[in-house]
Amino acid sequence: MIGAIAGDIVGSIYEHQPIKSKDFPLFQPGSTFTDDSVLTVAVARAILRRSSYLETVREIARRYPDAGYGGSFHQWLFATNPEPYYSWGNGAAMRVSPVGWAFDNRKEVLSEAARTAEITHNHPEGIKGAQATALAVFLARKEKNKKRLKEEIARRFGYNLERSLDAIRPGYTFDISCQGTVPEAIIAFLESDSYEDAVRNAISLGGDSDTLACISGGIAEAYYGEVPELIRKQVRLILPEELWAITEKFWERFLLSK
Repeated sequence: MIGAIAGDIVGSIYEHQPIKSKDFPLFQPGSTFTDDSVLTVAVARAILRRSSYLETVREIARRYPDAGYGGSFHQWLFATNPEPYYSWGNGAAMRVSPVGWAFDNRKEVLSEAARTAEITHNHPEGIKGAQATALAVFLARKEKNKKRLKEEIARRFGYNLERSLDAIRPGYTFDISCQGTVPEAIIAFLESDSYEDAVRNAISLGGDSDTLACISGGIAEAYYGEVPELIRKQVRLILPEELWAITEKFWERFLLSK
């Protein structure tokens, strides 16, 4: 989960200034957390408390109204009677990584991932993106086998994971859809040789950088193990105390025991 948050923070600089290179500083003066981190932590809080995803996401997200939410999500967040808005956006995928850590079989992971998505992103592609991301985290930590992970995700969800980053990168542009983000983020992980390399791969595509790196970073942490200490320290400095406390509690309950 810290891997997802760190990816978001590293990618935040490049969300609106995309780059097509892996050669960049991980942290800069403007590096910050975005809605990706806020909502990831909210999902973790709901799991820790066994509370409603809808109510917990609204509770946490309302405390950070300027985190960079999309327009439809912002309206949902402050609506009197919030209803899902049939979104296929990548917001469903960027917040779901805690599910891949907290549940211990495929059926539960897929079911809970759908529940996290359906509060807003009840379009089939939104649900699929959340399920694919959560299952990738689960498989990365459980099986530690990229080939099997690639085959299962491709088979279950129909994503084309045969492309290379070098083939994707030249024509890839900013894309907020699950179907245009999740496969690319998974490929960034598959081609990596470390946590940091996965994040750099994702950002180098030049798209929705914070979300790409959030998704890829979440999977990479599950596969490679604990996020490097220097990166953890920067996350600790940037993330608000409340969000860090929830992250640490989730890490202690679920990650340390896996």
